Amino acid sequence: MERRTKTEITFAYPFVLGAIAKPFEPGTYVVTVDEEPIEGLSLAAFRKTATHLEVPAIGITNAKRQFLAVSGRDLEEAVARDRARTTVAG
Repeated sequence: MERRTKTEITFAYPFVLGAIAKPFEPGTYVVTVDEEPIEGLSLAAFRKTATHLEVPAIGITNAKRQFLAVSGRDLEEAVARDRARTTVAG
């Protein structure tokens, strides 16, 4: 059985993700992670299959939000940069 988790991440500063050139505005974003079970283990274990970031819709007139497939690593690096900048500024 697959599972999906949603969390919120707050950025204090504009941030960039991977190959997306335009920076995103600071704010709180919803992150959705899809996982599938790893079969054949005695303990329940899951592996990530997809990570999506919910962002304001860009260039879409009939939608308010859109979901971008993002790299988990790119997202973790963006969060780390934001936290480091917040620590220095604070």
